[in-house]
Amino acid sequence: MEHTKADIIFKDFWRNNERFADLFNVVVFGGKEVIKPEALHEMDTDVSGVIQLKDYKETLSRTRDVIKKTAYGVEFVVLGIESQQHIHYAMPLRHMVYDAMSYLKEYQEITRKYKKDTGKKTEDEFLSKMKKDDRLHPVITLTVYYGEKQWDGPYCLKDMIVEMPEEIAAIFSDYKMNLLEVRDSDRYVFNNTDVQSVFEITREIFAGHFEKIQEKYGNKEMGSDLLTVVGQMTGSKELIRMSRNMEVNSMCEALEKLKEEGEQMGREKEREAVILTMLQNNYPISEICKLLNIPEEEVLKIKDRK
Repeated sequence: MEHTKADIIFKDFWRNNERFADLFNVVVFGGKEVIKPEALHEMDTDVSGVIQLKDYKETLSRTRDVIKKTAYGVEFVVLGIESQQHIHYAMPLRHMVYDAMSYLKEYQEITRKYKKDTGKKTEDEFLSKMKKDDRLHPVITLTVYYGEKQWDGPYCLKDMIVEMPEEIAAIFSDYKMNLLEVRDSDRYVFNNTDVQSVFEITREIFAGHFEKIQEKYGNKEMGSDLLTVVGQMTGSKELIRMSRNMEVNSMCEALEKLKEEGEQMGREKEREAVILTMLQNNYPISEICKLLNIPEEEVLKIKDRK
């Protein structure tokens, strides 16, 4: 499963306003309905910009996964979702850069309007390329981590910094990261059935609780888009393939396929362990192939990974 395909799967899932709003309301706003689905509007995910300071100039290219804005009073708030499969030990820094690039993009939009304004400007406004009463809009980013391992990475910028004396720590500007671990999302109750189902089924698959999934979802029809997301989160290539080909109509069928895939993976791991042991004991490749009835290419691949 290529990373780009994973991006597309999650972007399509979270583009739905009801899912997007429920995720933020439950995880970020503690269950309060702050974000209204009907008030959400998609924004350009490209937040690339140019950083220029006197003689220094650099172009930074950044693309968000999903980004929307919503009316909040008379102004608006920018909301972004980042999907993360693996633990990233610099994630708070990535958050900070993504958010900073969003602020920079809006600032540059202000400066373009400023250039067209022929009115009188103060010396400070000329230097800043924005007026005293110009304001940026808040940006909130939420990372959805769907890896099977528990997150052991940093939760804020301070977690990435060396130990600081009290005097330095007191004035250090920290940057908090909003993070949802799918494997630990049972403490949240989502109102959107799609979000609740995807997170709950994924958690139970990670835990190996197929009976619980069977009991609750066994006879329910599952849309191909939901099965695709579950397949991506759990690393099931077979489930993604089946959902795309519309071969699965219920979770009961999907579970059978998942069990078969898990059993097949188990057999492959056992066979790989046997091959590794035989190689370590200097068995000739030809003899390994003959004893296990496998092609030479399979043995060579495992040998190269040693």
